[in-house]
Amino acid sequence: MITALDHVQLAAPPGSEERLRAYYVGVLGMTEAPKPQALARRGGCWFRAGAVQLHLGIEEDFRAARKAHPGLRVTDIESYAARLQASGVAVRWDSALPGHQRFYAQDPVGNRLEFLDPR
Repeated sequence: MITALDHVQLAAPPGSEERLRAYYVGVLGMTEAPKPQALARRGGCWFRAGAVQLHLGIEEDFRAARKAHPGLRVTDIESYAARLQASGVAVRWDSALPGHQRFYAQDPVGNRLEFLDPR
């Protein structure tokens, strides 16, 4: 029986860890989670905000996820979008999901992220 979603993993190109840290910690406000030593050798970064965990793993033949994406719930979505925009991140609002305000953005390596606030 599945009881919870533990984490979502996205891919990233080799050498992108500092850009990922700047975005996920500096812009999104997440905290970097330490990787176990055996996994740290592979590169990449793990981030968390409360119970939400995003793992970014290094992939040699990297292609950004343009359709697949995590959906991240946020509070005060207008202020959160403004925070991203102030950091130079493009925000694309979408009103197609009833009962939600939401927008899409891309991380620094091009992965699609959805931010939503149920109304």
